[in-house]
Amino acid sequence: MVLKIAILGMPNVGKSSLFNCFLKSRSAITSNIAGTTRDIKKQTFLLAGHGVELWDTGGFDPAHIFGDKIASLNMEAVQSCDLVLYVVDGKVPPQDADKQHILGVQKQNCPCFLLINKVDNDTEALSAYEFASLGVQDMFFVSASHNRGLDKLTQAILRHFKLKPLQAPQVQETPERIQVGIIGRVNVGKSSILNALVAKERALVSSVAGTTVDPVDETIAHNGQEICFVDTAGLRQRGKIEGLEKFALDRTRKVLENAHIALLILDASTPFVDLDEKIASLADEFRLGVVVVLNKWDIRHASFENILQTFKHKFKFLQHAPIITASAVSKRHILQIKDKILEVHRYFTMRISTSTLNKVIGEATQRHPLPSDHGKIVRIYYSTQFASCPPQIALVMNRPKALHFSYKRYLTNTLRAKFGFLGTPIILLAKGKEDSINP
Repeated sequence: MVLKIAILGMPNVGKSSLFNCFLKSRSAITSNIAGTTRDIKKQTFLLAGHGVELWDTGGFDPAHIFGDKIASLNMEAVQSCDLVLYVVDGKVPPQDADKQHILGVQKQNCPCFLLINKVDNDTEALSAYEFASLGVQDMFFVSASHNRGLDKLTQAILRHFKLKPLQAPQVQETPERIQVGIIGRVNVGKSSILNALVAKERALVSSVAGTTVDPVDETIAHNGQEICFVDTAGLRQRGKIEGLEKFALDRTRKVLENAHIALLILDASTPFVDLDEKIASLADEFRLGVVVVLNKWDIRHASFENILQTFKHKFKFLQHAPIITASAVSKRHILQIKDKILEVHRYFTMRISTSTLNKVIGEATQRHPLPSDHGKIVRIYYSTQFASCPPQIALVMNRPKALHFSYKRYLTNTLRAKFGFLGTPIILLAKGKEDSINP
């Protein structure tokens, strides 16, 4: 039996991009022009070995010249399909029109999954719980443009239809390739560090600022683990960005969207500048693991103690990151950089059992009880880690809005003291009992 799955939603939410992701092709035309898809496109493919007929429908849009006709065709499709994947734009607040269309699907007793698309990183996923107001129990955070969340969606579809993958299981799962983005301002030696790490002249090295524009990537194996290094363009003050470097800045951000770890290269031969801090904040923005490399250590401008003191003062948000003194020229500590990447990645992907987590959080709240909220008791009922890469922990509370940032910092420090989490951000999310936890 071939299952029929229809993709529905408003215009420009990424329905055709999702269609192409499942088919692993460019079968459907994608565009930022609303109304590109007007009629229903159908194509059959294998989902974990099972035949599926996927339907790409036109967007619900009453303002479109064919709006009523498209809406009619879409609802007819609902009557004939086995599952609806209703797609919304995760960068736009929930719309009343979406709620009405979903209600129409539910009235026809058709199973419906809600796909919040364009959720490109974990920070956006944390802020997308508001879509629960659309009234769909099965929600999935995905990014069609980055193939994010599609594996989890596939597994949910199989579970819904009580199907098992037909492909032969692998005897041993291949470890995930670690994606490392090399960042830093111009002329700090990023390309030289890349060449030293991969032991060949992979990136063009020059004293001319802006030599690297396109991201340069190279994959190596270290201790049985694949590491993909991506050397991004050196960044400089916005007012000094010239020509192609404007595109380079955008591409650097795209590299970090797909990275696990940021290798922050700082120039030890000169004092740190404000731009170093701004570039380092990108790792925090994209919730990445961090390894700090003080390059050009053979010509450092001050003692280790003085440089470390300055670093701790300027980079307070990177106190959890390991620091390695290195030299691309002399190959100083190049091997240690690879080792440290593996160590940080272990923490980045770490999962803590719910029982262990509750014990640690419980002991922490006993040592220092939560401050009251205008005289009312604030209580953490339980905690659970709902995701990794980086570790994300939900604190289920009676008054989630009353959790002060200083107490959240205390809990974060407690977790670091107990479990390490070297170079890894920890995301704590306060939730009410009725709130959904799993993204």
